[in-house]
Formats: sequence, C-alpha cells, structure tokens
Amino acid sequence: NKSKNSPMGINLEDFTIISENEKKEIKNKLRIPDNMTVIGSFQKDGVGWDGGDKPKLIKGPDILVSSIKKINEIKKNIFVLLLGPSRKYVKNQLKKLNIPFLHVFEKDNRQIYKYYNLLNLYLITSREEGGPKALLESMACKIPVVSTPVGQCIDIINKNNGVLCDTFSPQEISNKAIKILDNDNFSKSLIEEGFVTSKFHSIDNQKDLWEDFFNI
Repeated sequence: NKSKNSPMGINLEDFTIISENEKKEIKNKLRIPDNMTVIGSFQKDGVGWDGGDKPKLIKGPDILVSSIKKINEIKKNIFVLLLGPSRKYVKNQLKKLNIPFLHVFEKDNRQIYKYYNLLNLYLITSREEGGPKALLESMACKIPVVSTPVGQCIDIINKNNGVLCDTFSPQEISNKAIKILDNDNFSKSLIEEGFVTSKFHSIDNQKDLWEDFFNI
C-alpha cells in the first residue's frame, strides 16, 4: 500500500490585504478601539450547536482563555475578536476576566478576510487539529501566528514564518505572543515570511501535488 500527503491549501483570492483606512472604518463600525491590541480566534470550540457553554477541549478554548489572561496581565490593552459558532464558554470566561471582546456572526465566508485584517495576532491553541485553515488564512492576510504543536502547523511553521510552541502551556503561549507584540521587527519578519509561505501553499501551486495524489 502507498500513502501520500497533500497539505491543506488556500485560495489566496479569498484572503486579501485591505488598506489602513479600510481597517479603521471597519473597526469604527464594530466599535473596536483603535488603540487596542486585537487578538483573533476564529473557530468552533464549544460542544454542540446550542451556543457552546461546554468547552470542546480538543480545540483548546481553556488554553486560549488562560493564554489571553496572561497576555493581558502584561499588555493591559487586549481586545479579543471571535468568529465561529459555539463560543459561549470563551465569552463567559472573558467576561469574568473583564477582557473586552466581540463575537461576530459572519455568515458569508468570503468576508472573513476583513476580520483577519483587523488583528495584531492570531492564536491557535488546539490540542488536536487536522489543519487548521486559520494558519494559512492568517499568513495570507499578513497576521503573525502563535500555535500549539498540532496538525499542519507542525509541518508549515518554521522559526521564520510563525511561532510554534513546544507545549500546550498557556505560559509558553503568552510569553511567545508577548515577544511578537513587543518587537515590531520580529513581528514584521514573521509577517513577510508567513505571506511567502501562504503563497507557496496556494491552491494554484498545489495542482501538481493533487494530480500526483490521485495517480498513486
């Protein structure tokens, strides 16, 4: 038996970069303060479809909240932008911590790129993943990523294009997130290399891989 691996690609036409003016307009419309550091998490991480009171632990919502809490203790000006269904657990925990957040119900997947563009950082805190799609989507929108060692992140992230944690520890995640947020040059270098990585993994560049995959 033969097995082949083809990575999850990205359609770059769906994830474009918007202007600073457009970012400000969207932030004003969503009432996101312009002077705050915006951290994103766009996924489903609650059990079931009734709001998500109970955390789906493989998606790491508890790790996400603990990491944001630690980041906020140092940075003090964190705003969390959430997309995706069943986020009630995360929202309830952020309320208890008095950390401002916005949960957007965006039904049109073609509009998600706008929300990525508003971020200063994207966090992947899952315990298990196949992808996630958010890695390349963030990179395509020039947003730096900190991830736990899961799924495709292990294969795609290197020391130049993102930050891959060795553990699932909120302390490690927060330390590495703060390093990005406190160092503009480091952040910019990750962003530029991440953008190159997203182009490398575009669907157009994967045509030969998939042709080979189906001709095992």
